[in-house]
Amino acid sequence: MDTGRKPVSVIMNLWSDEQLKQYTGEVPSSRDMKVRTLSLQVREEAIRYGVESIELPGVLASILGPVPDETMEFLMKQGLRTLAQMSSEELRNLPGIGKEKAVRLTAAFELARRMVKLMPEDRPVINSPENAAALVMEEMRHLDREQFWVLLLNTKNHVLARETISIGSLNSSSIHPRELYKAAIRRSAAGVILVHNHPSGDPTPSQQDIEVTKRLIESGNIIGINVLDHLVIGDKKFVSFKARGLM
Repeated sequence: MDTGRKPVSVIMNLWSDEQLKQYTGEVPSSRDMKVRTLSLQVREEAIRYGVESIELPGVLASILGPVPDETMEFLMKQGLRTLAQMSSEELRNLPGIGKEKAVRLTAAFELARRMVKLMPEDRPVINSPENAAALVMEEMRHLDREQFWVLLLNTKNHVLARETISIGSLNSSSIHPRELYKAAIRRSAAGVILVHNHPSGDPTPSQQDIEVTKRLIESGNIIGINVLDHLVIGDKKFVSFKARGLM
C-alpha cells in the first residue's frame, strides 16, 4: 500500500540510518526528515569538512542538531548579533528547539562573549626577541629532545597561542609548511615566530636550521603570513635569526 511517504534514503540520500543514529542519536521518520533536510545537510558538511570550513548554517546545525527547516531559516534571517542576544526562553519557543538545544546555543554565544572579554593586555606582547625568548626559555632549555614550536601573533603582536609543530631532529622533512601554517590559519594569525631548542645548550644555528627557516619564510610569503623571527633556544641563552641578519 502506497502511503505517499518517501523513504529516508530518497529524502536524504547522503545519510544512512546508521549515520543518522550516530550523529543525531535517533533515526527520524520520513515525515520528520522532510522538515529537517536543511539542518542535516549543512551538519553533514560540518562533519565532513570541519566547522572552521563551513558557513553559519553548518555551525548552527553542529550545535543544535536536526531542526525544522522553518526554524533554521528563521535563525539565519536574524543574523549573528540578534541571535547572540536572544534568551534561552525565546529560543526554546521555536519549533524543534526545546530547552536543551536552546541552552546549547546560548552557551555557545556565552563562550564567545567570554573570549571577547579576554583583553589584549592579558596576552603577552612581543616587542623584541628578548620578549619572545622569555616566554619559552625556562620550559624549552630543559628539553632533552629537539622540539619546534611556533608563537602565533595578531596584527598588534599579541600572542594568540603557542603550537608544537614537531618533536625530533629539525630537518626539511620533519617541518612541513602545511602543518605550521595550518595552525596559523586556524588561529587567524597575522604573523609567527618560529622557536626550536638545541638540547646541547649551544644555540648557534646550523646550516639545516637556516635552510628550513628560508623554506618556511618563502611559504609564508605565498599565503600572506609573516615569519617575524626564528629563535634557537640553548641553556639560558638564545640566538635570534632576525638580530643576526639571517632572515
